[in-house]
Amino acid sequence: MPVRHALIALLGLTLLAGAAHAGDLDDCNAPVPVPAVAARPAAEAYWLDARTLQWPGLKLRSGERVRLHHARAAGLRAAVGEAVSGGDGAVELVASDAVLPPRFRFIAEGPRFAVAGADVTVLLREQLLLVHEAADGSVIAATGVQLAGALDDLYAAAEQVADLGAHPARAQTRFAVWAPTAQRVLLCRHAGPESPALAADAMRFDTATGVWRAELPGDLSGQAYRYLVDVVTPTHGRVRNLVTDPYSVALTADSQRSLVADLAASALKPRGWDAAPRPDRVKAATDQVIYELHVRDFSVSDASVRPAWRGKYLAFTEASSNGMKHLKALAKAGLTDVHLLPVFDFASVPERGCKTPVVPAGAPDGEGQQAAVMAVAAGDCFNWGYDPWHFNTPEGSYATDPLKRVVEFRQMVMALHKAGLRVGMDMVYNHMSAAGQAPKSVLDRLVPGYYHRLNAKGEIERSTCCDNTATENRMMAKLMIDSAALWVREYRIDSMRFDLMGHQPREAMERLQARVNAEAGRPVQLLGEGWNFGEVANGARFVQASQLSLNGSGIGTFSDRGRDAARGGSAGEGGDDSVRRQGWLNGLVYAPNALAASNPAKPEELLTAADMIRVSLAGSLRSYELTTWRGDTQRLDHIAYGDQPAGFVAEPSEVVNYVENHDNQTLFDVNALKLPRDTSRADRARVQMLAAALVAFSQGVAYFHAGQDILRSKSMDRNSYDSGDWFNRLDWGYRTNHFGTGLPPKQDNFGQNGRDWSLARERLADRAMTPGPAEIAWARDVFRDLLEIRASTPLLRLASAAEIEKRVSFPGSGPGQNPVLVATRIDGRGLPGPRAVLTLINVSPDAQVLELPDEAGARWALHPVQRDGADARVKREARFRDGKFEVPARSAAVFVLP
Repeated sequence: MPVRHALIALLGLTLLAGAAHAGDLDDCNAPVPVPAVAARPAAEAYWLDARTLQWPGLKLRSGERVRLHHARAAGLRAAVGEAVSGGDGAVELVASDAVLPPRFRFIAEGPRFAVAGADVTVLLREQLLLVHEAADGSVIAATGVQLAGALDDLYAAAEQVADLGAHPARAQTRFAVWAPTAQRVLLCRHAGPESPALAADAMRFDTATGVWRAELPGDLSGQAYRYLVDVVTPTHGRVRNLVTDPYSVALTADSQRSLVADLAASALKPRGWDAAPRPDRVKAATDQVIYELHVRDFSVSDASVRPAWRGKYLAFTEASSNGMKHLKALAKAGLTDVHLLPVFDFASVPERGCKTPVVPAGAPDGEGQQAAVMAVAAGDCFNWGYDPWHFNTPEGSYATDPLKRVVEFRQMVMALHKAGLRVGMDMVYNHMSAAGQAPKSVLDRLVPGYYHRLNAKGEIERSTCCDNTATENRMMAKLMIDSAALWVREYRIDSMRFDLMGHQPREAMERLQARVNAEAGRPVQLLGEGWNFGEVANGARFVQASQLSLNGSGIGTFSDRGRDAARGGSAGEGGDDSVRRQGWLNGLVYAPNALAASNPAKPEELLTAADMIRVSLAGSLRSYELTTWRGDTQRLDHIAYGDQPAGFVAEPSEVVNYVENHDNQTLFDVNALKLPRDTSRADRARVQMLAAALVAFSQGVAYFHAGQDILRSKSMDRNSYDSGDWFNRLDWGYRTNHFGTGLPPKQDNFGQNGRDWSLARERLADRAMTPGPAEIAWARDVFRDLLEIRASTPLLRLASAAEIEKRVSFPGSGPGQNPVLVATRIDGRGLPGPRAVLTLINVSPDAQVLELPDEAGARWALHPVQRDGADARVKREARFRDGKFEVPARSAAVFVLP
């Protein structure tokens, strides 16, 4: 803490809203300090509302009492056996019989107390300690108080405030920031991004909303600003924090200052922005075919992009680049959406002066490549970006100049729309990059203890990876919803994917859905990770936006049912299990690899996997009925998937089918582990496309990882979030998939006793496993055929559960089935197009036949796309005759009945 700040705390000076003091301007120019390490005192009590407190676990004996001590200068001392000192007073509490609010159902039992005769709005701006005292006033125990319940009750009106942030206009510029626990807030203004402060303007406090405001004459667009906040923190007492605006819509380089900006100003719009058309090809959520793509991956190694634009937003405007040609070809085939990994402002990449590692030439299984990459990883130009800093501003490292981020982001959106592709964003509201007094903490330095989810001791939960946010709190939910609305309104975002969405309340997500739809004037499709874990698991704190809780909402969640059945094993496996635990696609029972052969899987495991594949093909609908290999006919929500139901959605719009995304190993790398080692390059490409066929043929939303169509490898990296460009490259020239470009980074891939590295080394060194241009081109073209089949066949993307239940069946299923050949029949009677469609996926290395005598007189024909398609084997060998469907080895075939 700077000397002046320490003196403030020491002397207990009162800083009230009012005129700026001498030295305030100096504080506006001071660097944000790295705080001294400080323990976080326990905060085991809770404000349940504006008048009621609960202390879980407290036992009171006769003659003892509980009082709420407070200190404006945050100098309280409560040592056991002594009287409380350093405070300004104590509030007497009375026992309360108030009912526990549902939002606090997770806290332990304990006495409740009512606050009487005190202004709670004033108390909340001071240091508070709830103290258990003996009859003589000595301390028995003391604890801090978690304050979200009181703030949400007292300042409920803040949820309706529509002008948080900076809003310039010709006559005046308005500033508003929610900071109800602050004792004083000043507005630090700078004439330009790098200029010293020119003013420290007093802001006034609105007691109804907790918002601090300032109105200044004239249009201040282009000025930089921050808030100077005097506030009590749990860890560092009373401090003076210099904080950027959580509602910033523009930022200086490296997010050091907020910028006043009007996003409607012509200077921030590319030419033609207002009139630019957007694709209108998604009529129902199930029409979506999504390609998940990282902005930097897209172009950083594409030599057809001008050097200054590589890895940048503007690379998408390079219409003749190899990457844009690839995206346009996918759009023509049937791709509807590009989903971008995080593109909001994140903390992990320097926006100026980031480093590029010099990676040495090395053996396919060498260690030198990863060593060079990781040596500069903390300051290089790459990160996935799941470390949010400011939600409402585009990331600056993807702009040619951080000050051009708004315009260049919009140029990217225009270019993708022009290519026929909608634009989706990966939204990360479940955690922040930093909290507490850390320099990159914004929310927690503005309203300490409010925006983050706390455990029973008052510590920030970190189950997501990082400092969890509390979207169950009114103003954190508002920030999330306002932010999503801004991206739809100001940047024309068409769809959204929510990271770890299960950590957010369903109710908040449904409000967000209504808001973005209203902003756009059309449906904005939402989907996300509905995983159920951590402190919120199983509805511990609220009804989650998770797989099992979202059915009926229309919001989609990723399905691990088909993914795990197809790939084998699970996302977190390692060691020999990552080889032994094969899946339906890569040899379970029918083509065991060496480790699997030594401990053979049971035939029942393959039958179960085949039925789980059918669950995926039926859209994972709760109500769909399937006859299983055991011979019983059950609803999908009565079929077990571990400890969960296999069917978990009410409508097909609520399931996202996929076999690969940015997390974990790519499918090619998984198959490098699980397929028998002697599997040919051509067959490895075929297995990859069988996985794509599974997604393309499944009811629901289709989701693919960028590069999945060209056999993308990360050289066996299971967690490439910080693995640099080297392990995340894409080659739109189709020469290499980057398998065998060195061992993956040791930190996440070494495994127990180095076993994972050993398994990777064996495979990376085997050049026979590395595909060449021929296999990559074949996969590329077959993938496009699959997209075209889905796009031209509405029966593969039915929009309702009722239609799926009526039309979808699985010939050849049930007892006595052939589990390596899964067929799906979709009845088209009463709809435009063919009378029926039959999809067949044969994962076996041998040809298979499905006999359906009832179809003997029908005129089934190979789908026209496949008759003229890239898969010569299917064109030559897939046929229907005399009630028999013949499917060649490791092939997917589609037949239509005119």
